[in-house]
Amino acid sequence: MTELSVAVHGVTGRMGYHQHLVRSLLAIREQGGAPLPGGDRVTVRPVLVGRDAGRLREIAHRHDVADWTTDRDAVLADPKIDVFFDAALTDGRAALLRAAIAAGKHVYTEKPVAATLADAVAVARAARDRGIVHGVVQDKLFLPGVRKLRRLVESGFFGRILSARLEFGYWVFEGDWQPAQRPSWNYRADAGGGIVLDMFPHWRYLLEGVIGPVEALYVRTATHIPARWDEHGERYAATADDAAYAVLELAGGVVASVNSSWAVRVHRGELVQLQVDGTEGSAVAGLRECVVQHRSTTPRPVWNPDQPVTEDFLAQWTPVPDNTVFDNGFKAQWELFLAHVVRGEPFPWDLGSGAKGVQLAELAYQSAASGRRVTVPELEL
Repeated sequence: MTELSVAVHGVTGRMGYHQHLVRSLLAIREQGGAPLPGGDRVTVRPVLVGRDAGRLREIAHRHDVADWTTDRDAVLADPKIDVFFDAALTDGRAALLRAAIAAGKHVYTEKPVAATLADAVAVARAARDRGIVHGVVQDKLFLPGVRKLRRLVESGFFGRILSARLEFGYWVFEGDWQPAQRPSWNYRADAGGGIVLDMFPHWRYLLEGVIGPVEALYVRTATHIPARWDEHGERYAATADDAAYAVLELAGGVVASVNSSWAVRVHRGELVQLQVDGTEGSAVAGLRECVVQHRSTTPRPVWNPDQPVTEDFLAQWTPVPDNTVFDNGFKAQWELFLAHVVRGEPFPWDLGSGAKGVQLAELAYQSAASGRRVTVPELEL
């Protein structure tokens, strides 16, 4: 059994605590480690890192974690720490990752990897030059619904893919009469907020991982809710975008419409939904489910606005079976990353892929500012 010491920075946040600590690292520890080729296993010793000693102590006690600290510099200097993971605020991430890389730690991080493309590229180059194993969370590729969708693409189910439609979002309460479901920094541009910077790194790896490379885009951003209330009940100006409406051109002539909003009420099966249409069939995937409609079973809708609709369009789609047991997507990628660290092999979703996500976000902002379509150049790392 190989044990890796993993410093978990940002564990007091929602994602850091629920998805990365509890549902990934602690789950790996509790199952006796993750399997490695050859029959060995790798397990983890989490070290909780943050600024709030009281919260760190409480989390450590609740989950029987022996090690926690508010001294981040000491963690980076500790030779017994193998991996440094960051899920804290975006605006300080690039400097923190570079410090961890300089200390010789393997690094794994949430997105975006930096607030600017220049910083993202610098971090990726530093990791490459240092020779450490580095990875970026790309959890949506590991979701059951998306894995089913990729299975369909790889099998040739769609024929020639024509288009895709991605809908993401939900109503985030303003914070005055009901608490907001997202932290206030998400709506402050100077703190690294904005739905484009938050979500477009996801959309790049998701679309490229399922369909193909993004070649150009046109984007319109908006700040629909100009004022919100923070965690202390104080009113503040929302300076970051809370919605983005985009048309992305993918390789092979595929056109993807992508809507992202924290100011939309949900009328779909899941909070994120991706539809892919092809000459031979179509599919709609969410977080867990995926349904299909093949060419041979496609009904013949008839447009008649003078008559009530009698067809149940949603019932005309067929669910794709699981055909396997799907583990938590965050945990599945953690297990792969830990295995690459043990073997000393490059991780496929590295800081270079993270930089590509930041590049798409910057290009989206350029398009929104100019009102023009922009192409996506090759990123030199």
